[in-house]
Amino acid sequence: MAEERGDGGRIVPAPPATHSGEKSLDVWGFTDSRFEVGADGEVRFTGQRYPISGKILPDLLPWAREIIDAPLDPLDVHESRYPTPVPERVANLAFEQELAAALGPEHLSTDPQDRLRHGHGHTQEDMWAIHYGRLARVPDLVVRPGSPAQVRQLVEAAARHRACLIPYGGGTNVSDALRCPGEERRCIASVDLGRLRRVVWIDPENRMACIEAGATGLDIDAQLGPHGFTLGHEPDSYELSTLGGWIATHASGMKKNRYGNIEDLVLSLEAVTASGDLARSQVAPRESVGGDPARWLIGSEGRLGIVTRAVVKIFPLPEVRRFGSVLFRDFEQGFAFLRDVQRLGIAPASIRLMDNLQFQFGQALKPRRQGLGIWKSRLERAFVTRIKGFEVDRMVACTLLFEGNADAVAAQERSVYGLAARHRGMQAGAENGERGYQLTFSIAYIRDFMIRQYILAESFETAVPWSQALDLCRNVKQRLWQEHAKRGLPGKPFVSCRITQLYQTGVCIYFYFAFYYKSVENASELYAELERAAREEILRAGGSLSHHHGIGKLRQRFLPQVFSEAALAWRERLKQAVDPENVFGCANR
Repeated sequence: MAEERGDGGRIVPAPPATHSGEKSLDVWGFTDSRFEVGADGEVRFTGQRYPISGKILPDLLPWAREIIDAPLDPLDVHESRYPTPVPERVANLAFEQELAAALGPEHLSTDPQDRLRHGHGHTQEDMWAIHYGRLARVPDLVVRPGSPAQVRQLVEAAARHRACLIPYGGGTNVSDALRCPGEERRCIASVDLGRLRRVVWIDPENRMACIEAGATGLDIDAQLGPHGFTLGHEPDSYELSTLGGWIATHASGMKKNRYGNIEDLVLSLEAVTASGDLARSQVAPRESVGGDPARWLIGSEGRLGIVTRAVVKIFPLPEVRRFGSVLFRDFEQGFAFLRDVQRLGIAPASIRLMDNLQFQFGQALKPRRQGLGIWKSRLERAFVTRIKGFEVDRMVACTLLFEGNADAVAAQERSVYGLAARHRGMQAGAENGERGYQLTFSIAYIRDFMIRQYILAESFETAVPWSQALDLCRNVKQRLWQEHAKRGLPGKPFVSCRITQLYQTGVCIYFYFAFYYKSVENASELYAELERAAREEILRAGGSLSHHHGIGKLRQRFLPQVFSEAALAWRERLKQAVDPENVFGCANR
């Protein structure tokens, strides 16, 4: 139950319940959810967590065989060797004894699998290393503080005992940010903020909330929702990633059109650094006070300190939440529609355009239909292709999510669908829109299924001005096809993209890249080479180094192409000034 307090009518929500499911150590997501091949050779998705859960997906592997042009025998799998060997610990007994006294020994862990999990995120290289190779260095200790005060004690102890700290939120990063520097000789402690999950208070009058940094998207919704509010920040990793991680990586969410990106939502934050605490005495809607040091933590990726809590904007739960979808004859037509949606100021909470290959992928993930469902599917396909004249190998889909009060959503739907019709788009229904949106959460599991089928896959993103977006999409796809052919890799590459966020000045584009690697030596290293080639092409075509994934260690080599020498020097001098002993030695940039 919530407790009302007298200071401005703030609400103190009940502490969060236990986590909604056990998280996997070696693959993405929750242990109850995964793609697997049954005895009948067909793919199914386990559990009950997602709309796709418990469903048989008969078309997935046949479609993948055709697209990748590889055998993909469901019984021929690359068996994991997880857990791979874990390096010996670098112990710092005085440091560990002080932490045990301050936090309680039960909140320190030297378990090898716990250490291994805290030494990686979810890049392709991370997954390959823990299943088929090894990590050269992992944290020597996992520490779980339970309050900002304990975080402060931890940082002070690390400085005294010359230990290295690496903050850990949900472990979902895709930039090698959690990889321990191989040259680090000090004891490395992973600071897991999973105990800091509370919404500390809700201010309903001023629509603000104070939230601890270890709260996941699920935690935040579970505590704000009963009081009629939402944060509205919903990245693909929303179930597992944390507020502190969103701040540290400068994150963006699928509904940013309505609620904003993380920098738009954060009003104030508290952090513990090697130089002391960063905090403010009050929170205002906006202020001009020169440089706010706390803002340096946004996008800092763990190199400057540990975010412990933040005051954020919150919004009333939407009165209406409606999905929709539109089919277009080709990607260029859908792109023109998106551009006009943005120019006219009618963008719904979420609007995403898939290219043809990704649209086909979505169709391959449809569960088996039975009875009348089979006939309905055939009739729908015949209507779209024969009567409306859409070509199967060119058509694309745009998924929509509208949120707000009933009148506003109805008006927005009229504007958006009217504009779609002027671009020769065809409404494809709320069911397809919702299915496309919800697949975002379950589709993340497929990379770890496909690696067992000898397919390496990963996603990467960029932001680019409107005028350069179409050329960038074409050039990156072409470059990856060329690099794949140049190396004589088997089969055909899977290269797909979608536009996920709109801005006045441009768009965010997600790429998905995969190839068949059976009998390929150094497959993971080759994949990394091709991904770097794609990033070179992105930068050449006018795209950003990252839109919201961050830099970590994966993209550091490209920073001189983004910043001037003086700008890079400023970044390094800031680090040296606030953390001269490199307590936060994650080596991210």
